[in-house]
Amino acid sequence: MLAPGGTIGIVGGGQLGRMTALAAARLGFRAHVFATEADSPAEQVSAAATVASYEDDAALDRFAAAIDVATFEFENIPADAVRRVAAAKPVMPRPEILEIAQDRLTEKDFLRGIGVATTDYREIADAASLGCVLAEMANTIGDRAVLKSARMGYDGKGQFTVDAATAPQEAWRRMGGPRGILERFVDFRCEVSVIVARSADGATVIYPPVENRHINHILDTTLAPALLPPETVREAETIARDIAARLDLVGVLAVEMFVTRDGRLLVNELAPRPHNSGHWTIDACATSQFEQLVRAICGLPLGSTERHSDAVMKNLIGDEVEKWRDAIADPTARLHLYGKRTTRPGRKMGHVTRLLPRKS
Repeated sequence: MLAPGGTIGIVGGGQLGRMTALAAARLGFRAHVFATEADSPAEQVSAAATVASYEDDAALDRFAAAIDVATFEFENIPADAVRRVAAAKPVMPRPEILEIAQDRLTEKDFLRGIGVATTDYREIADAASLGCVLAEMANTIGDRAVLKSARMGYDGKGQFTVDAATAPQEAWRRMGGPRGILERFVDFRCEVSVIVARSADGATVIYPPVENRHINHILDTTLAPALLPPETVREAETIARDIAARLDLVGVLAVEMFVTRDGRLLVNELAPRPHNSGHWTIDACATSQFEQLVRAICGLPLGSTERHSDAVMKNLIGDEVEKWRDAIADPTARLHLYGKRTTRPGRKMGHVTRLLPRKS
């Protein structure tokens, strides 16, 4: 167990690291951030920061020497950097879990290997193999499919819908990666996510499924909890709990799922860190997802996931951050700004959580 006063290293300087550092401070821990840019959102609220490239081994070694335990805030951080830190200090979740989550093919293969349902998918090695699959598409993967870069994709980057008429060379160029995955298009009723926290001793707590609504492939709004039949809620929670156990997770895991028109659950993606769809837990639950991460990696008992309110979480994307004045004047709203100096289209600048009376 790491007692309050210890230092938690956070690899990555974004808003997830920022909110983890704030949760750590609340419990008496210091945060030391490793970020590639100065004045990152996480650095602004942390006791210390190392600003360097993820390829800078000397900087990684100095960072590891200054901390007691480490975690990461984003799965597109190079696994080699995380492994180097892990050679000196405990890193949770362990680097092997990061490597599963940062490659869509590896992730899908892992899920299928443990009996978790996903949409049908095919590995795509190059434009020529994509052309062959598209030519036989109706007989193999359906009338429509989604082509995704196997790595480095988030918020819709490196993915788009294709059909038999799609030009393979152009589709491969637009995808922009050296290796792809083609997934059967899912005509889903809604997308949900479940966040689970797990300790080294296997103790597990879980938040209820929430519904996620996207605009231009970027999460816009989360409704907590999702309006699902009780049996679907139980199944979604069981799936998330089982995946965390099979990964031997220590930390927090978000499991994104599609609810199909006929009520089936298909797992879409895993995120072994706090997740955008869990931001509502800061204001509506006894223990936030960020505090659960701190508790888990420090060996502390996990907190209650009991919610005192239902919630609607709205991301402030790009110029929407200018609506902060409306949010701060709303007594039902809780405003969270990330301290980013530059506003860009599609960039998450903050979020607002509106609390509602709990219905059940």
